Amino acid sequence: MVIRRLAVTGISLAVTLGAAVLPAAAAPPADPPAAPPSHTLSAADRAGHAPAAPRPPADAGRAGLLAAPDVDVTKVQAHLTELNAIATRNGGTRKSSGQGYRDSVAYVKGKLQAAGYTVTEQPCTSGCASGAGPNLIAEWPQGDASKVYMFGSHLDSVSAGPGINDNGSGSAALLETALALAEQHPAMAARVRFGWWTDEEQGLNGSDFYVNSLSSAERAKIKAYYNFDMIASPNGGYFINHINSVAAQPMKAYWDSLNLQPEENTEGAGRSDDYSFEQAGIATSGYAMGASARKTTAQAAKWGGTASRAYDSCYHQSCDTTGNINATGLDRSVDGIAATLWQLAVTPSTPANDFSLAVSPTAGSVDPGASATGTVSTATTAGSAQTVQLSASGAPAGVNVSFSPSSVTSGAGSTMTVTTTAATAPGTYPLTVTGTGSVTHTATYTLTVKGTGGCTGQQLLGNGGFESGTTPWTGDTGAIGAHSGQSAHGGSRFAWLAGYGYSATDTISQSVTVPAGCRKATLTYWLHIDTDESGGVAYDTFKVKVGSTTLTTLSNTDAAAGYTQRTLDLSSYVGQRITLTFTATEDSGLQTSFVIDDAALQTG
Repeated sequence: MVIRRLAVTGISLAVTLGAAVLPAAAAPPADPPAAPPSHTLSAADRAGHAPAAPRPPADAGRAGLLAAPDVDVTKVQAHLTELNAIATRNGGTRKSSGQGYRDSVAYVKGKLQAAGYTVTEQPCTSGCASGAGPNLIAEWPQGDASKVYMFGSHLDSVSAGPGINDNGSGSAALLETALALAEQHPAMAARVRFGWWTDEEQGLNGSDFYVNSLSSAERAKIKAYYNFDMIASPNGGYFINHINSVAAQPMKAYWDSLNLQPEENTEGAGRSDDYSFEQAGIATSGYAMGASARKTTAQAAKWGGTASRAYDSCYHQSCDTTGNINATGLDRSVDGIAATLWQLAVTPSTPANDFSLAVSPTAGSVDPGASATGTVSTATTAGSAQTVQLSASGAPAGVNVSFSPSSVTSGAGSTMTVTTTAATAPGTYPLTVTGTGSVTHTATYTLTVKGTGGCTGQQLLGNGGFESGTTPWTGDTGAIGAHSGQSAHGGSRFAWLAGYGYSATDTISQSVTVPAGCRKATLTYWLHIDTDESGGVAYDTFKVKVGSTTLTTLSNTDAAAGYTQRTLDLSSYVGQRITLTFTATEDSGLQTSFVIDDAALQTG
């Protein structure tokens, strides 16, 4: 949760939630449970074995709601473990401008794509901090596209720590809810869209950019936005944004069913990504468990925990790790998210008219410039036959997917033709085939573009000598230039990573496709290391990575006069699209500079 926004008061949410019928909030229990003694949450509390308030059976928690799944909190915690590991590999942080954030995006994106979501990375091209990574948007491709319910959380951390409660907790809970939706695959009455925001900690910048990028028609489709920021605070309470609004009713109904007696989230007003949507006139709500504000005596009596202590004593600190998670609160939050999603967007019955969709074969392999064909078959599975419009997404640049005919009556088939060009990069591409009628169904077709049978040796990296500005490098591109204090290996420009003399991380990345058909791919680069450190301890490090895999690590102990050429074998990545990353991480003491020049990735 960002600390730069002022609290917002007096905002009227005069926005309706479309045609969806929301349940009335459950009435509070006639006799609230006896208050537990005030105490600090024990390890058992955090593990979910000793909740502060009695929890009824799972079915009772969903009385009056559609049959949402009981999301497994251990799976949410597994995502948190991975986010923590990502931060550890990247200097202890997942800040929006660092590799830790980009690796977090890649982790979440991979899970969602495998589950069948339509996933988009949205670069923040204005208003975000320099080098900030993209927003990640995922939509479940079923339901009424004119009625969208959106669920979001920020994926970045502060630079001081890994951000596991703030806000790995919200991000992981949304990810597992999305995966549960894909696994259950219920009939949908509306679209569900998930957003993981960049650069929240610098001022809600990623969500601001997203909302401002929407046309008025697209904004009107979003009937409500739900935000989840810090939903597992160790000494937390149970807070709901705009608790008395129409949007909040399904969230409050679920927590009321657990006798939690939630309160308004006054601490978080205007301080998280829901504010960006509020400013655009979109109804908002969400869960939170508190940040640096202190728990009152009355709250401790109601919820347990310790009065006069912060809800999260590790807020914006390096101790915000997996050890800073209240699993009981996390469990109650993720189940409430699922209950809300199911109530708003899932229909309890099979559509009156429905159909199935399949592609055969499910994969094809072609040389560049050739075509592959497949048969798209449909069948009427309920009610009457209907017209199904066919489309495809996920094709790489230059690849065309056509259907003959482009629409069919369910029960009929169509021929799908996938046409490549001679310039199509070899690799494997998952295509999503979509059939749209009164409902929407999808199928996956995997296209493999082969090499030509031989290999024309070529240098794949763009601007490897840094003489042509910063493109196509991404990340901390301010490190690229003709800086005084260092010299180039060739030409006049280079990339100077680290060298500050204080705790910092610099990263530059470039994505390339290593063509299939080649036997070998070799990365070479010239590196100069100078340092003010002494002795044999590696205080400051330099890493070369492909994706999340570290290929080599150097440090201040490798310092030497002049440049040294380094070589790495990347032959195992032939036929793949890869992201190559150079990362320098410096501790809080003396400076170490890592200066790169004349990088090349040669095939042969």
